[in-house]
Amino acid sequence: MAFWRVLIGLVILFTCCCVSQATLTDIECLKSIKKSFQDPLGYLASSWNFDNVSEGNICKFAGVECWHPDENRVLNIKLPDMGLRGQFPLGIINCSSLTGLDLSNNNLSGTIPSDISDRLNFVTTLDLSSNNFSGEIPSGLAKCTYLNVLRLNNNRFNGTIPLELGGLDRLKEFSVANNLLTGPVPSFQKSTITAEAYVNNQGLCGKLLSVCPGTRKKPHVGVIVGAAIGGITITALIVGVILYYLLHGAVKKKEDDPEGNRWAKSIKGTKGIKVSMFKKTVSKMRLSDLMEATDNFSNKNIIGTGRTGTMYLGLLPDGCSLMVKRLQDSRHLEKEFVSEMKILGSIEYRNLVPLLGFCMAKKERLLVYKFMENGTLYDKIHPVEPDVKSLEWPLRLKVAIGAARGLAWLHHSCNPRILHRNISSKCILLDGEFEPKLSDFGLARLMNPIDTHLSTFVNGEFGDLGYVAPEYPRTLVATPKGDVYSFGVVLLELITGEKPTHLANAPDNFKGSLAEWIEHLSQNSALQAAFDKSLVGNGFDSELNQFLKVACKCVLPTPKNRPTMFEVYQLLRAIGEKYQFTADNEIMLLPDSNDAEFQDELIVAPEGV
Repeated sequence: MAFWRVLIGLVILFTCCCVSQATLTDIECLKSIKKSFQDPLGYLASSWNFDNVSEGNICKFAGVECWHPDENRVLNIKLPDMGLRGQFPLGIINCSSLTGLDLSNNNLSGTIPSDISDRLNFVTTLDLSSNNFSGEIPSGLAKCTYLNVLRLNNNRFNGTIPLELGGLDRLKEFSVANNLLTGPVPSFQKSTITAEAYVNNQGLCGKLLSVCPGTRKKPHVGVIVGAAIGGITITALIVGVILYYLLHGAVKKKEDDPEGNRWAKSIKGTKGIKVSMFKKTVSKMRLSDLMEATDNFSNKNIIGTGRTGTMYLGLLPDGCSLMVKRLQDSRHLEKEFVSEMKILGSIEYRNLVPLLGFCMAKKERLLVYKFMENGTLYDKIHPVEPDVKSLEWPLRLKVAIGAARGLAWLHHSCNPRILHRNISSKCILLDGEFEPKLSDFGLARLMNPIDTHLSTFVNGEFGDLGYVAPEYPRTLVATPKGDVYSFGVVLLELITGEKPTHLANAPDNFKGSLAEWIEHLSQNSALQAAFDKSLVGNGFDSELNQFLKVACKCVLPTPKNRPTMFEVYQLLRAIGEKYQFTADNEIMLLPDSNDAEFQDELIVAPEGV
């Protein structure tokens, strides 16, 4: 009997020791992660408190999920959209039971460690998308054999994709879109992975994409050599004709459909569906016309991607161009969607991209817009080619005034009033005369199935991090002043030439956003250093100073201290008065003081401007 008591005691002691060890390592794991990240929004600082590490306490941390709520064994770490900065947390190795890691939509940089499989032994989901990771994708990821989901899109990875990843037989979701990758893509065993996983890279090729150089003739070498050896002229001629046909036919097929768009193929049976048009400029259009105009929604016709969907260039037989957006993951029922489209189709204004029509095919939702010849403001401010001439100041001011007028009209004069919720220089398009037009207005709520009416302002998750108002991560409520903040960042882009994040001219040790950099310069009385050097000394310095003051007012940390969009428009209009960008008889409706949504937005001239 004594023997069994001793044995049971040893088992209990051994078990407790093992649990304690697992608990300690997981706690050290989280401490290391917190220490490795900069946390400007304070999510980890406010939630990850290690003063109490009793069983189950760390399971209450923001973004931490445990195997069981009463023990400190971490199952998943989910920290998306928290504004975190830093590099991949090497201390993650101590979370030895981890199966899921989500660090998406942050400001993380650096490389992925080559021994990542040792640090994430049992991971099934790894999401590092929408950060600033760079370097090559490590081949060690192929040893993470439990992976079901691997998202590396929207980073700056370069080099080739490790072909060994094709051996991940559990993988169901994979994306490296929007990077700087080249070379052949892996051959995955799962057919669910499509060419959309590779869009917007420098030179990927292979399965689902264009044929890789030097790989096409191999299957036919034996035939050609045999024909030559045989010396049979007719056979050689026939083989030559067949070879030419096969090679060029295969290439043409791949080029016609470089994405291998499964979604586009799935709707080919519905080509006869009519496109509901709001404008008479294009009549009697069908889905087949859209597919022909966009080359079956080919990758080479993509002119923009964003949270609301992918935009394709369409060329009609008569030479006219249009833009077709494939709406991303709209969950509205057909009746609701048609109702929303009728509202958006009825909205017309000088500085809004006209919605010409829409089409529904199975689960797909396609929107047809008027083509904007000069592309996005983002591409004009931040050209890919360094030798491209930058926009001159009067043109930048014209764009700012026009865009402010469009957004002010949505806020104050449109019926129903609309929050944009996705303002950035990428959604400001320029026509042939560089007249700015806002795109994506009204689309944010189509992505949100909770909201039920276009005129209400509700929670959303739209906008690049550099444009997001500081109060939004805390409140998760979209407001007109949130749009004002985002527009203020666009104004800062125009006057500094800098991107909203990853600044080129800020000190190397500065890791904040453009708005934070401007605030830092303001506190040190050094705002002049922010101006785009190409604008200074050309006789516009007074206008530049006034413009920067307006932008700074827009990005003030406290929402109530920011001007309304009507005020922003009026202030910018005053700066550009001598250029006569606006008509003398132009009318802007003021907000109704009885409207509860705008009680705090009565027109009051901001101080110091």
